[in-house]
Amino acid sequence: MSAIAQPVRAECPQAVRIIVSYPPGSADDVIARLLAQKLSEAGGRFYVENLPGAGGMIGTAAAARALPDGCTMVIVNQNFVVQSAVGEKLSYQVPDSFVPVTLLVAAPETISVNPAVPATSIRELVELVKANPGKYNYASPGHGSSPHLASERLFRQTLGLDVVHVPFQGGPPAVTSTVAGHTQILHLTLPIVAPLVRDGRLRLLAVAGKTRAAEFPDVPTLEEAGIPDHEVGFWNGIILPGGTPDDMIDTRHRQIEHVMALPAIRDRLATLGYTPVNGTRNAFAVQLQSELGKWKAIVRDGHVKPE
Repeated sequence: MSAIAQPVRAECPQAVRIIVSYPPGSADDVIARLLAQKLSEAGGRFYVENLPGAGGMIGTAAAARALPDGCTMVIVNQNFVVQSAVGEKLSYQVPDSFVPVTLLVAAPETISVNPAVPATSIRELVELVKANPGKYNYASPGHGSSPHLASERLFRQTLGLDVVHVPFQGGPPAVTSTVAGHTQILHLTLPIVAPLVRDGRLRLLAVAGKTRAAEFPDVPTLEEAGIPDHEVGFWNGIILPGGTPDDMIDTRHRQIEHVMALPAIRDRLATLGYTPVNGTRNAFAVQLQSELGKWKAIVRDGHVKPE
């Protein structure tokens, strides 16, 4: 038995569960399955359980109710703090009902459109929507999700556009709708849209990050396109139920740190469009507090209310 497996066998009679609060095929699901695979290959026993719904709140609530024994982990993204910022009625406290383990990956958000939309740049899209108020719409993974809030901030608050929000239950159906042409615009993370851009099923207009995407070097950032102060990134991290003993938190951190350093997983993440970020427990805790403050400001300025 490898060193990475020993704490798992000693502490958890069953395989360790990684809860994904979103549907199969979502960004969280892809990362969680890769993580579970590599942790299991290292000698442990890990599996993914999808508990989607309510913008991620169902799965996160299940994790909060789990025994604090290190046998249940949950992968979260920025919606974990966004829902608290929006004022959703949660059965758990953000972040106090949990303990952070580590940040996993980061990736920029993007603006893309269905190829039938007659716009090949973000500026052309702005002019098109201005000339046709109320005609164009954007899909999001749900009301109060980070793509919803980021879109409202960009399209309505910053650009003053009259564009319709169409919420879905998760990212995959929002993408499917836009590829089919039922919705026209997406503000989603690069790894989700990149394969569809390569296949010509979506057109990438801009990257909402500090730098251009290496895979699409001709696509400008929003700032390069003349739209500053809209840097929005996607991230994934692992948290455990509050009250989990420190030694078990450290065990999970060491296990994840080990597999995240493997060349195979780093190469796979790069291929998918993610940057591995694996860091300390404290660094992730600091980021969660920073993100909570940022999204509270966006919610306040946009007058966004929970459904």
